Amino acid sequence: MTAPSPVPLASNALVNTFFDGDLIARTFPRLLTEGLFNTLVIAAGAIVLGVAIALLAAMLLLSKRWWVRLSARLYVDVFRGLPVIITVMLVGVGLPAAGIRPFGTNPFGYAILAIGIISGAYTAEIFRSGIQSVDAGQLQAARSLGMPYLTAMRLVVVPQGIRRVLPAMAGQFVKDIKESSLVYLLGLAAGQRELYFIAQEEVARTYNSSPLIAAGLCYLALTIPLTYFVNHLDRRLREGPRPQAAPPDPTEPDMPRTPVQAARGKIRVAGGETR
Repeated sequence: MTAPSPVPLASNALVNTFFDGDLIARTFPRLLTEGLFNTLVIAAGAIVLGVAIALLAAMLLLSKRWWVRLSARLYVDVFRGLPVIITVMLVGVGLPAAGIRPFGTNPFGYAILAIGIISGAYTAEIFRSGIQSVDAGQLQAARSLGMPYLTAMRLVVVPQGIRRVLPAMAGQFVKDIKESSLVYLLGLAAGQRELYFIAQEEVARTYNSSPLIAAGLCYLALTIPLTYFVNHLDRRLREGPRPQAAPPDPTEPDMPRTPVQAARGKIRVAGGETR
């Protein structure tokens, strides 16, 4: 009697550990009804907060006063340099321990604040590079029309700069969605658990990694469409509006609109003459 080959055994163990269909099917309902919603709330809140902080920080980074630039530079360098997990713990655990409780005992608000602060630091550099890529003549032309500096920046320069960095912003938004998985460290209450927290609970209960595969599919369902949507929007903005054919003039229905149409519209009459 020969011993079974180790290759099929290892293959079966791999499939059962990561692709247990029954366990994935049991995990998906909770991921979709609770985890997906909470992940979207945390990520959307962090993105909105991060964009607001980034716009302010980018303007400070472009200031002509060195002490104004210094404050923004310290913020950007510190929170880009710290590991995300340290920032999450400092905000979600450190602030309440120090008696600073803007959200009370609710960890949800601290989770959004932590991810938003990190997102703001990265997005500020994206905005700064985009604004600096706009030709200086745009600002000068706006100022020559009588616009104050801040108005010219807000209406002319900043919109052009943001449009140029849309793909980089999409990458940062995808990163915010993925980093929301670290807020499980704050001990979210029942009903507040996001995708990774729910999957991690199932893994601890069943000693099987299939719930992580289910959570990963949910993250992919969020991040991949977002990336393609922003790329499509960026392409449309670069191409500009599609030209539309001018409607025919109802008062002159037989009048050709171009020389080519005029040549094609010649009418041959008897005798081979044209008119």
